[in-house]
Parts: sequence; C-alpha cells; structure tokens
Amino acid sequence: MQAPVRQTNVLAIISLIAGILGWTLLPILGSLGAIVTGHMARGQIRREPDRYDGDGLAIGGLILGWASVVIAIVSIVVIVLFFGGLAAIAAMAGSSH
Repeated sequence: MQAPVRQTNVLAIISLIAGILGWTLLPILGSLGAIVTGHMARGQIRREPDRYDGDGLAIGGLILGWASVVIAIVSIVVIVLFFGGLAAIAAMAGSSH
C-alpha cells in the first residue's frame, strides 16, 4: 500500500512570500501577513500532519515577519530616545545660562 502524498500547505508558502515582501516592498502589510498566515499554517499542519507539509516554510515566514516587527519597534524606540536625549541636552544647556 502506498503512503498518502502530503501536499505543501498553501498558507505556509504565502507566509514565506509575505515575510520576504515584509523586508522588501511591503514592510508593514507583508510582515503582518507573514505572521498571521504562518500561525494559521502551523495550526493546520499540526491538526492534519498526514495531509500537510511545509512547517519549515511557515517557520521561515514567522521568523521574517516577527524579525521585521522587532526591528521596527527597536528603531522607533532608538529614534525617540535619541531625539528625547537631544531635547534634554538642549533644555539643560538652555537652563544653565
């Protein structure tokens, strides 16, 4: 008897493509799409492991999506701290005169 052929989960493929787009053409939408479809794909693959393959693709999309989100948040924090520090230095320099 032949083992059933597992098909690659379409959401896993979409997750990886969206993750790549999140780093190139669509930073916000691509990253969010990669995260959402990656989690959905992994859920489907876990529920039906005999039917679906592509967990690595989904994980790749999740890593790309979450990495993009983390880098965006860290960048915003650094920018706020930088300009906040400049404002604090300017305020101290203005008050010392």
